[in-house]
Amino acid sequence: MKKKLKVAITYNEANPDFYIKPAEINKKKLSFTPYFEVDNLTPIEEFELLAERLCENDINAYTINIKDDIDFLLTDLKKNKPDVIFNFIELFKDNARLEMNVVGLLELLGIPYTGAPPISLANCQNKVLAKRILNTFGIKTPKFALIKKLAGRYNHGLEYPLIVKPAFEDASVGIDNNSIVENFKQLKARIKYVLDNFLQPALVEEYIEGRELNVAVLGDKNPKSLPISEIDFTAMPDHLYNIVSYQAKWDPQHEAYHKTIPSCPAKLDTKIEKKANEIAVKAFHAMGCRDYARVDMRLNEQNELYVLEVNPNPDLTEAAGFMRSAEAAGMSYENTLKKIINLAWARRNKILK
Repeated sequence: MKKKLKVAITYNEANPDFYIKPAEINKKKLSFTPYFEVDNLTPIEEFELLAERLCENDINAYTINIKDDIDFLLTDLKKNKPDVIFNFIELFKDNARLEMNVVGLLELLGIPYTGAPPISLANCQNKVLAKRILNTFGIKTPKFALIKKLAGRYNHGLEYPLIVKPAFEDASVGIDNNSIVENFKQLKARIKYVLDNFLQPALVEEYIEGRELNVAVLGDKNPKSLPISEIDFTAMPDHLYNIVSYQAKWDPQHEAYHKTIPSCPAKLDTKIEKKANEIAVKAFHAMGCRDYARVDMRLNEQNELYVLEVNPNPDLTEAAGFMRSAEAAGMSYENTLKKIINLAWARRNKILK
């Protein structure tokens, strides 16, 4: 009988009691008509459900919430001896830049784990470095300037409108409607906001107006792109910019959450679709991604494609994001998860022992 793989679904939620159930949030009056029904599960419950679904499909899965405690993680791994770690750790001690350090520990332990290695996580999180790497491979990104301190003027040489982001965050953290600036006064105020609130440089980019495309990539040495998903901004009201802000991704109370509507597969010209898929796979390799990633792009009116972000280990919520593209490719939720696990398991003889 074939052995069932034992998989530790590992994540870090240091304060699980702080979660408010989405259903409770949804009881508040909204000033707009919601497009999406809000799931009644917290992220922790999502991980538990993921484990249940894997257990129903010949994977011996269990969850570990490390709660900012490395000793707890080490103790569990020594006791339970999982074959594969399904890595969902995105930060440590509330610091996203320590994500790579935790993965570095997994590397040293010699246990196969899913997703990107430390260097890839570090390079993708450093937005300026990511741009330079992508540009070296001939992949277009928006023109930018890195601002490390407040000044009376900035000789950035960029054309307004601009978008201002924290330089070392992901998941759209620090990006909201005020991130788009139309003049120097707004630019200075937003740079100050980033410097004061995130304690890191501000990345200032030329804002690319156009269609937003998400290209999911699945695989390791020979990755393949999945059907392209588009974020449809048609319903976005005039007072909100056409961006996927933090609120659009994570806040069911916010209008942007319900007005950024995904469409998959995206309706694209065949040549543009082919080019976007080629760029996504090229970016996947350039940034050293592994197993699964999502490459976010903008397509402007001149049909030029600009890579905005390369996202290693993107969200795997069922029927959303990456999984939407997998479903469009004819892959079930469970089979996609198992594919990612098997990619990690296949590396077991190539890692540190």
